[in-house]
Amino acid sequence: MDTRSPVTELNQAKADMSMVGTSSHVEEPCPLCGKERAQEWLHAPDRFHGRRDRYVLLRCPACSLVWLSHPPKPDEMHQHYTDAYDKLISAAGANSPARWKDRRTTLDLYKRSGSILDLGCSSGLFLATLPKGSWKLYGIEMSADSAKAAEARTGAKVFVGNVLDAPFPPESFDVITCFDVLEHLHEPRRIMARVAEWLKADGIFYVQVPNIDSAEARVFGSYWHGLELPRHLFHFSPKSLEALANATGFRVLSLETKRNQAVETSLRYAFDDLVSTVGIRRTPVAYRREPSLPWRAARKVVRMTVLRGLLAFAPMVGGGEAIHAIFRRDGTVTEVGHQE
Repeated sequence: MDTRSPVTELNQAKADMSMVGTSSHVEEPCPLCGKERAQEWLHAPDRFHGRRDRYVLLRCPACSLVWLSHPPKPDEMHQHYTDAYDKLISAAGANSPARWKDRRTTLDLYKRSGSILDLGCSSGLFLATLPKGSWKLYGIEMSADSAKAAEARTGAKVFVGNVLDAPFPPESFDVITCFDVLEHLHEPRRIMARVAEWLKADGIFYVQVPNIDSAEARVFGSYWHGLELPRHLFHFSPKSLEALANATGFRVLSLETKRNQAVETSLRYAFDDLVSTVGIRRTPVAYRREPSLPWRAARKVVRMTVLRGLLAFAPMVGGGEAIHAIFRRDGTVTEVGHQE
């Protein structure tokens, strides 16, 4: 049983934030570049579910990749993807039509037709935005229920299971997309190499991941909502994502950060720790109820005033919270990620 007092817990959280950028070395080689002497980046719990087990993030001083040390095994990950998590993620996707439209607009700059595969397609919300008749739709999804929903919504052929188990032959696709998924996967280097194998000679890989060097990540430290421990196994910066692309046979066409803030969630994590010092245990974000109408009205006022002012200064601290990258297959690639 965890016997730590609320004060001790808050002090530990503060210490975690102070660890960002420290140089305590760990003999664990970088999963991307293989360099040793990784730095302890920070410690943090699963704040989304309000759990107390603490996880350690390491950072490579060479390529800047951040990763979860000793992550849960693949057959243990289901313990961290609860119904509450799935419900919140599904609602976020369904309530963000502009997000999918923006991604389709970006894709139109490079490809407007062909065969497309969406990794982690969920219920098919992105695939549904693509013009009918121009695209042959495919997806990969771990949830059988979500896969069925995607097929019903879009007519796509969806493989249910792990990306590396999908049976697609080489050079099957003109485009592969991967939105907010790569950070969840245990072997991103193998995944990227397989993507390169599946793409046609001039195929496009459009990927989006959270930015560990974003303004919010730097300001909030262990309270940053984008950590999502232990579901996010890898945390990329623009530098490390580009290094991963170069190592697995891709050429960078576009790589930029965009604002995708969720300051309210990060603030809530910090506030929950603060009030715990006086013995108040608030309901974790995963299990919160829909806020009342007066609360939603007050929240809107805060968004339009205080948060808008804070966000105006964000570019002075760091980049946007999401990395959007367009990669093109460049050369022949083996599964371990070496160009031939």
